Amino acid sequence: MLIRNARIVTRDEVFTGVVRVEDGTIREVERGTTSAREAEDWNGDYLLPGLIELHTDNLEKHLAPRPGVQWNTDAAFVIHDAQVAAAGITTVFDALSIGTRLNAGLRGRDLQTQCAQALTRFSERQLLRAEHFLHLRCEIATADVVEIFDSLRDHPLLRLASVMDHTPGQRQWHDREQWRRFQERNGKLTDEHVTTALAELADEQQRYAEVHRREIVARCKALGLPVASHDDTLVEHVQQAAAEGIVLAEFPTTRIAAEAAREHRISTIMGAPNIVRGGSHSGNVSALELAKAGLLDILSSDYVPSSLLTAVFELVAKADWTLPRAMATVSAEPARTAGLHDRGSITPGLRADFVRVTMLDALPVPRSTYRAGTRIV
Repeated sequence: MLIRNARIVTRDEVFTGVVRVEDGTIREVERGTTSAREAEDWNGDYLLPGLIELHTDNLEKHLAPRPGVQWNTDAAFVIHDAQVAAAGITTVFDALSIGTRLNAGLRGRDLQTQCAQALTRFSERQLLRAEHFLHLRCEIATADVVEIFDSLRDHPLLRLASVMDHTPGQRQWHDREQWRRFQERNGKLTDEHVTTALAELADEQQRYAEVHRREIVARCKALGLPVASHDDTLVEHVQQAAAEGIVLAEFPTTRIAAEAAREHRISTIMGAPNIVRGGSHSGNVSALELAKAGLLDILSSDYVPSSLLTAVFELVAKADWTLPRAMATVSAEPARTAGLHDRGSITPGLRADFVRVTMLDALPVPRSTYRAGTRIV
């Protein structure tokens, strides 16, 4: 494959040039043009590295498209995969929440196991457009999280785990009223129901959170599996993460937590929807504020796959970042953090994962996505 007249975004610069791909690998990246008849003219469109997504809950939206509706797991995977590929994502870590907590919206182990099995089946038969890995989101304040982790620890696509505590009064939901409003997004709850749920969740948190966090972190260390913390709020949260050898701070809720992560050399990942919307849906720290302060390393699309690319250009427009720096948050940096050394930039010798993007005013529009040199969308 030979491409000319593309606006190529490398790790350090943007220029119009030529890219040559052979056997799924980038072989040549040069300024200028070529007269070769077989060259495909991109007419000045951007050639960007394929996006790398470390944490997305997008699959869950297709598993439960309406309150009380559980969709077919295999069918949910198919449309989830198509959506991420169409958004320019070539590598995706499917975030699977484990731990049964039905009174807080977390699903039981049967569905969690089905999802892991579906990922294996689709990947073995090469039926997925993007390359998928498994990210186990471990809800430590649940009775069965360690048991479920142990049942999935040998999954061939497991590449990342995170420890999280969504108990009202903790971290993301330090404001219990904010938690209640979120739970009521599909209908009002009675005061009695809320009081009962809060008491049950607090009891589970006291019984399980601390010991299960230790056990999950220890298991990941034995497996050589990188671990992320989730929703760090206090400096003490980050200090605990650093002592545990955690490498990634997912969605810190305060600036002081993000500053502490930088001090401890823990990479910070924030939600792209936070950038696009101009703030957090939970009322936590603005990702744009962290970007302007130099405290943002990686972006995640979280619950909107298309937000990843949009947020890159928002960083350029609103945080005064260069495009190569902004692109690194969705390519080179997540690749480095996840140990994916064969991808993440438009560089000779790396895998030919890239996306063609045109601009509609200020909006980046993905036109085609390529994984290992093969067009997948």
